[in-house]
Amino acid sequence: MKKFLNSAESFLPEVLAGLAAAHPDLRVDPAARIVARAAGAVAGKVGVVSGGGSGHEPLHAGFVGEGMLDAACPGEVFTSPVPDQIVSAAAAADGGAGVVFVVKNYTGDVMNFEMAAELAADEGIAVETVLVDDDVAVRDSTYTAGRRGTGATVFVEKIAGAAAAGGADLTAVADLGRRVNAASRSFAVALTACTTPASGRPGFDLPDDEIEVGVGIHGEPGRRREKLRPAREIAADMVHAVMDDRPLPPGTEAIVMVNGLGGTPLSELYLVYGEVAAALADRGITIVRNLVGDYVTSLDMAGCSVTVCAVEEPFLALWDAPVRTPALRWGC
Repeated sequence: MKKFLNSAESFLPEVLAGLAAAHPDLRVDPAARIVARAAGAVAGKVGVVSGGGSGHEPLHAGFVGEGMLDAACPGEVFTSPVPDQIVSAAAAADGGAGVVFVVKNYTGDVMNFEMAAELAADEGIAVETVLVDDDVAVRDSTYTAGRRGTGATVFVEKIAGAAAAGGADLTAVADLGRRVNAASRSFAVALTACTTPASGRPGFDLPDDEIEVGVGIHGEPGRRREKLRPAREIAADMVHAVMDDRPLPPGTEAIVMVNGLGGTPLSELYLVYGEVAAALADRGITIVRNLVGDYVTSLDMAGCSVTVCAVEEPFLALWDAPVRTPALRWGC
């Protein structure tokens, strides 16, 4: 293993220290292990909170800021944050109008965010939860009961965050987040495994001439392994998997993300995006907004995911609304 590392035990605290040094507009609490806006909660605004295991950066802490998340709670690498962390994040985000939890569908995350919602209610914080379960590769895995939550998390956080910034109430923000999730599907392919700091070796064996089709963001297995093929064929298969699960009629407008898993050059991601765009155009789907880059990673895994969100009212207006976070910035 070759990583920029002092020790596996100090990895998360030192990552948070670096985040704080790089972004003074964030408040990083190393004791509570939360990241929040330095200016604090906005009075009368619904707070939006998310979190999960570290190793998926910039998710979630990189999306804290104006127009998106109010707070995030990073757990240890690939490990859910604990309920006390989540409650601290909720308190940091609460401006008196309640808090929406955006939760990826992994067993530990779901359980701990549910417990945190109960604890927050005891402290007088109203909570609504949006469960993200967009991955079409598998319906159940070691980590989940049902679909895994992956790339659509970014779409939910951006659009729900914009709605909250615009003054929508708790129910409206949560309902909108659920609509975004329902309109989104994702699929990922890995070229290599990732290596966690604690283990010091790849999470699974993958021969040089094979790929994992339908991989999860923790390295969970997908639908099958197969020989490496041209990017055009792999991209077409990813689009087919997404569209087979949620067919979209010709003329549909979509927001599309080609997301790197941490170890894929941006040049290759643009190549894949071009193939994805062509495959969707062949189906009569019009891409009206896009993201290409690393947004939901798996440490140093080489590979990518494709997320397609069918546009409904008012998705586009909220997508275009100003956002200022470490990882997403426009309109500010």
